[in-house]
Amino acid sequence: MKKNYLQTICLFSFLLLGLSCSTAQKITNQTSPSKTVTKISAAMDSPGISTDRLALLDEHIEKYIKDGLMPGGTFLIARKGKTVYHKSFGHQDDTKTKPYKNDDIYRLASMTKAVTTISIMQLYEQGKLGLDDPIHYYIPAFKESKVLDTFNPADSSYTTVPAKRPITIRHLLTHTSGITYGLFNPGKIQIVYEELGANGFGLFHDEMTTEQMANKLGTLPLIFQPGEEYLYGLNMELLGRIVEVVSGKSLNKYFRNNIFDPLEMNDTYFNLPQDRHSRLVPFYIYDQSGKLINATTQMMGGMNVDYPKKKDNNHYAGGGGLSGTATDYAKMIQTLCDGGTYKGHRILGRKAIEVMTSDQLPLVNLKGTGYSPLPGITYGLGFALKTEAGSAWSAKSPGTYEWGGAFNTKFFIDPSEELIFVGMGQVFGYRRPDFWERLYTIIYGSLE
Repeated sequence: MKKNYLQTICLFSFLLLGLSCSTAQKITNQTSPSKTVTKISAAMDSPGISTDRLALLDEHIEKYIKDGLMPGGTFLIARKGKTVYHKSFGHQDDTKTKPYKNDDIYRLASMTKAVTTISIMQLYEQGKLGLDDPIHYYIPAFKESKVLDTFNPADSSYTTVPAKRPITIRHLLTHTSGITYGLFNPGKIQIVYEELGANGFGLFHDEMTTEQMANKLGTLPLIFQPGEEYLYGLNMELLGRIVEVVSGKSLNKYFRNNIFDPLEMNDTYFNLPQDRHSRLVPFYIYDQSGKLINATTQMMGGMNVDYPKKKDNNHYAGGGGLSGTATDYAKMIQTLCDGGTYKGHRILGRKAIEVMTSDQLPLVNLKGTGYSPLPGITYGLGFALKTEAGSAWSAKSPGTYEWGGAFNTKFFIDPSEELIFVGMGQVFGYRRPDFWERLYTIIYGSLE
């Protein structure tokens, strides 16, 4: 069986787990040997956050860089619609001549999923689709879904049984469809996905359009009956295709017309324009000794690590294909935190946001097949969610929703504290999740 290391990248965001532009102050960058810094004026104390305590983030981030645990990155925090922290640290090269900058462009990987979710919710509140619509209404290849039953490892043959119920849009939004990422599930499903050519989906594809990718996914057996378990997978790729079918536009154009242009997200793309290529940061991996190194196509098993620079071929991975800046992403999540409106443009309605950020898996969680075994750590529509029962696990408020990407990017939205965060790194297989947990602790410790 053919296994391509690069394909693992396409499966990415299993690792997972801000900024009102209308009020944000102009940024002045200062370049030092180690970081690019945004000056924080005394007036920024007004959002109820201690800049002295927030400055502890500098020491925290620089320590991990100094210890060789990460090359650097960009970090942005906003409270009550005001940017209180926006800094870049470290260098993109071994010679330490090219520092990270606040306008650097990062591969977002699974942070693309939030954009696709917003798009689906826009169409939902316009009455153009229902959350419990069977997806075969939009992708006929899923009319007769089958579930994997027996598997013969000797020749990779398998049998299936009919799905008890159709896959719905809600199943896709909650990763309860039975569609997975093959390489995250060693064994029979991984082999089946490999045999059917689906282990390379998730970031880009040289040959298939979005429509062709969706139809190919319709030929795969499900790993379990729809609605009965949570398992992270290629669900947003299908939702991206549904956006295309319902809107009559490519996912690329839909994002641009309905999210990126209204929010002035001018540096977020599936395929970067030529004039932005130089701002795409390098892609890091670990060598055999555990040292971080710049990845090349050869190291990634043939994957072009600069896939964002590839020409547009009508393939748009709604689960992982976007690249963009911390500033752009913060505009989007600040808009959600503000109730869905940006500079008079309504991106999403208040009630749609309420549905999106409600616990969608209470029954599945009770069965022990949900998002997390921890009480109160659950899943909404397209986002991980913390409820009141999860108060013991972190300082994040109940109602906080979040996600991240496989290349070490993170975000969260805490509506109760009117607090947003975007963190951008670019390391595949990042081995120190404690970096993020300690960073969050410092952020919440700075609240007054």
